[in-house]
Amino acid sequence: MPTLSRVRPGRPRHLPDKGVGTPREQVLEAAALLFTSKGFAATSTREIAEAVGIRQASLYYHFAGKDEILAALLAMTVRPTQMVVDEIVALVPPERVETGLCLLALVDIETLARVPHNVGVLYQLPDVASATNLDFNGFRQAHGTLIKTYADLGSRLALRHALTTTPSALGSMLIQQVEGVITLRTDGTEIDHDRAFEIVAGCLRLCGCDQAEVSDALRRAGSLQSRVAIQAE
Repeated sequence: MPTLSRVRPGRPRHLPDKGVGTPREQVLEAAALLFTSKGFAATSTREIAEAVGIRQASLYYHFAGKDEILAALLAMTVRPTQMVVDEIVALVPPERVETGLCLLALVDIETLARVPHNVGVLYQLPDVASATNLDFNGFRQAHGTLIKTYADLGSRLALRHALTTTPSALGSMLIQQVEGVITLRTDGTEIDHDRAFEIVAGCLRLCGCDQAEVSDALRRAGSLQSRVAIQAE
């Protein structure tokens, strides 16, 4: 049950409401920009509040602190994909596992390509990755589940091609291939249709697919992608 402080009106703004999204969404937007430009440790909740145009105390009506804001941003990089995994499995028959893997990767790439300010990079920042006092259990669990999904689809495809890579290793390689989107965005590379298909083709080749299989899977997955609607956080 929500506490009283969570449901009563927030304090007046320092600046007029810009009208872009809810106050919570505006906090996330401002934090994403500050965290990715200045670093997590170097950004204060006061700076985030000032960027939104609210008092620092008002920020705490939406988030318990900076750690909770970071956790919400990281969740945006995995949860939309995770939410449609069952849809992907239902759309693609088991004998078309290469299409299922292809579709999963395409959706995951779309998720990473659309998150604001490339927040996927946050988990790779030294001041975040090395922190021992931050609670990322929700993100780590969701990310781990996604790796297992890649491992399951990838290992079934690799088995067809008599590859001996262990499922866990293959799952890690596949998600690393997809998460290359984060580095590409950092370098200023646009993640367009052709770039997404290149990344997915690399995933299929890791599982032993030849060019004919890659082309066929991309065609099938591309035709199904519009039926899997990811939801922004």
